[in-house]
Amino acid sequence: MIDGTRLTGTIDLVVIGASAGGVEALIELLRALPPTLRAGVLIVLHLPRDRRSVLAEVFQPYCAVPVRDAQDKDPVEPGTVYLAPADYHLLVDDTRSIALSVDELVHFSRPSVDVLFEAAAEVYRERTLAILLTGGSDDGAAGLAAVRRAGGWTVVQDPSTARVPMMVEAALARGPVDFVLPLEGIAELLGRL
Repeated sequence: MIDGTRLTGTIDLVVIGASAGGVEALIELLRALPPTLRAGVLIVLHLPRDRRSVLAEVFQPYCAVPVRDAQDKDPVEPGTVYLAPADYHLLVDDTRSIALSVDELVHFSRPSVDVLFEAAAEVYRERTLAILLTGGSDDGAAGLAAVRRAGGWTVVQDPSTARVPMMVEAALARGPVDFVLPLEGIAELLGRL
């Protein structure tokens, strides 16, 4: 049993990053989101940059809250999941609105997990929950550390359960995190928000 009671009522934004193996992992986590979720959820999944994403349509049937592609300048609404569009960095600005950027690739990726996590840390600070999942790069490690420095909560998928553990191992090598959990444990934590 995970003690997620410390997070109840303290999280305004959940940010999730994933790469290889991420679709399956995200489906499991999105199933766990309660219909009464009071936080916004922003997700970066590394995608081919030359194709339009259909992830909102793929994920919506598994989720009790709305799932949509992030649009520049939209306010981040509680109880809504936003997905980074292909070939755009996903950020939040100081008005707690979505910002999309075509700045340079980070870790050979756009969208980049680090870019999202660092923006969330700057704006939402201790009211951020950052979750890093399976993937084949070190994207997300620096951003996770930024969330922790800002007083937010950090979760890393247990590398032994990740389809491709490189991303989560890089985060763990960089420094401490609050929780290292299998997907079922992360889902349980999200279900308590």
